[in-house]
Amino acid sequence: MNTRSAAAKRAMDLALTLAALPLALPVMAAIALWVRWDSPGPALFRQQRVGRGGALFRIHKFRTMHLHDGAGPQITAGSDARITRAGRWLRRAKLDELPQLIDVLRGDMSLVGPRPEVPRYMALYADDVRRQILSVRPGITDRAAIEFRDEERLLAASADPERTYVEQVMPVKQRYYLDYVARRSVGGDVRILLDTLRALLK
Repeated sequence: MNTRSAAAKRAMDLALTLAALPLALPVMAAIALWVRWDSPGPALFRQQRVGRGGALFRIHKFRTMHLHDGAGPQITAGSDARITRAGRWLRRAKLDELPQLIDVLRGDMSLVGPRPEVPRYMALYADDVRRQILSVRPGITDRAAIEFRDEERLLAASADPERTYVEQVMPVKQRYYLDYVARRSVGGDVRILLDTLRALLK
C-alpha cells in the first residue's frame, strides 16, 4: 500500500468511525451501565497490546470478567468461570469490542487489520512474520476474526486451551494476517467490513 492509499485508508477509518459514533455512543453508554450493574468494577477494561512497529498501546474493551479474576490466563475459553453474566452475552455479540472505536480515533488501531496480540503471544511469532504483521496498524476486524468468531467455543472444547491456541489457532491467524498485509487495499477493507457485518447479523 503506497502513501496515497495509506492516507485514504486512514481517512476512511476516521470518516466511518465519526459517522458511527452518534449511533454507537448511546449503545456504549447503556452497555457501560449494564456492566457496572452486573458486577463490581469499572465498565472499561484496558490491556497492553502490540501495535504498529512494535509500539505498545492500551486497547479498550468493555469489561467482561470479574474484577478480581483479571490476572488469569490471557486467552479465554467459552466456559471460563471468570466471565460475568453480562460479559458472556457481550462476547458472543462482539459488543465488548465497541470501545476500540476510541483506539481507531487515537490512531492506535484501524477498523480493519490484523488483530493486536498481547506481548506474550506476539513474542512467539518468527521475527520476519512479526515484522510484516506489525508493519500495519492492528484492526478491530479482519478475515481471521471472521473465521474464528467462535474461537472461545473451540478453546472450551480443548483440554489445554492455551496450547490449542498457540499450536492450532495462531498459525492459521498468522497466514490470514500475512495475506492481509500483502494484499491490503481500501476496497478490500470495505469488503471485510461488510463480511463482518453479515457474520454478526447471522
